[in-house]
Amino acid sequence: MADAKVIPFDDDRSRGGAKGPSRRRSRRSGEPVAVREVRGPAERPGGVQPVPAAAEPPLAPEPEEAPAQTGGGGGWERRIAGGLQFLRRRITGDYDVDEFGYDKELTDQVLMSLLRPVYEKYFRVEVKGIENIPADGGALIVANHSGTLPLDGLMLQVAVHDNHPHQRHLRLLAADLVFMLPVVNELARKAGHTLACAEDAQRLLEGGELVGVMPEGFKGIGKPFSERYKLQRFGRGGFVSTALRAGTPIIPCSIVGAEEIYPMIGNAKTLARVLGFPYFPITPTFPWLGPLGAVPLPTKWTIQFGEPIPTDGYPPEAAEDPMLMFNLTDQVREQIQHTLYKLLVQRRSVFF
Repeated sequence: MADAKVIPFDDDRSRGGAKGPSRRRSRRSGEPVAVREVRGPAERPGGVQPVPAAAEPPLAPEPEEAPAQTGGGGGWERRIAGGLQFLRRRITGDYDVDEFGYDKELTDQVLMSLLRPVYEKYFRVEVKGIENIPADGGALIVANHSGTLPLDGLMLQVAVHDNHPHQRHLRLLAADLVFMLPVVNELARKAGHTLACAEDAQRLLEGGELVGVMPEGFKGIGKPFSERYKLQRFGRGGFVSTALRAGTPIIPCSIVGAEEIYPMIGNAKTLARVLGFPYFPITPTFPWLGPLGAVPLPTKWTIQFGEPIPTDGYPPEAAEDPMLMFNLTDQVREQIQHTLYKLLVQRRSVFF
């Protein structure tokens, strides 16, 4: 039988053992393809022995057939598609809120995205001790409060979500004034904040939520600049009683940097009473520079979470023990104050 020539499905790899191979150009890539000579059936020892299919080498992908790499354009396309889906759900009402009005999707995709540049680029927040926040279950974060405007609470919320391995959401307890202001009221509810009352706090803690409270209240946020980083009174210890009832740990938190964003050098008390505010701040830039004076100074922030103080070892009636509540409140306050002094000593500058 005449010799037959078979062109194997191969790429540019040639068989070194073949004698005198001829070469052709592939129709697809132009690479040389080895042509090996095969004996006819009569010339093979033992008669007809078909070449098994497995003997043929697999077809290697040609360079031009490689899948296209998804570049920045593909990422933008996914973002646009996600944004359109988000808008469709908002328009059709196909989204969920909990009993407190918390809208997780809106918080993650809109509110956090608006706060994150301020957190990362403007205040350049440094976070320490994030490992002290549990991976799951309820916990009460107790922090100092300062800055004339409550930006420290918002930065604390971003710090917990963006630095915790499980991206936990912080549910802040806010004063009733927050829920009396138009627009601010709705945004606070959507972001997961709720009224600072024992009932709401206990329900959140027992539901496994991470709750944040700033016991100084308006006394802390509205104190003069001369008293910066000096903790005010922590109320009557209501947050300790709530943690005891829920059996959740208390995590002290110290925030450095917020005191200097609006140095409060005066308080227009008469104007504050007319407007219904607890204070009306006067700073080196406000109200002298008008709206420009409301821009905070770009200070460098540090947020440190201390070691948790467990409460699950106390009996149920411990929540009614005033002496125990006083001792635990004082312990939390002293731990926050001591950490504030320590961070201030370590700080190189207010702005760097």
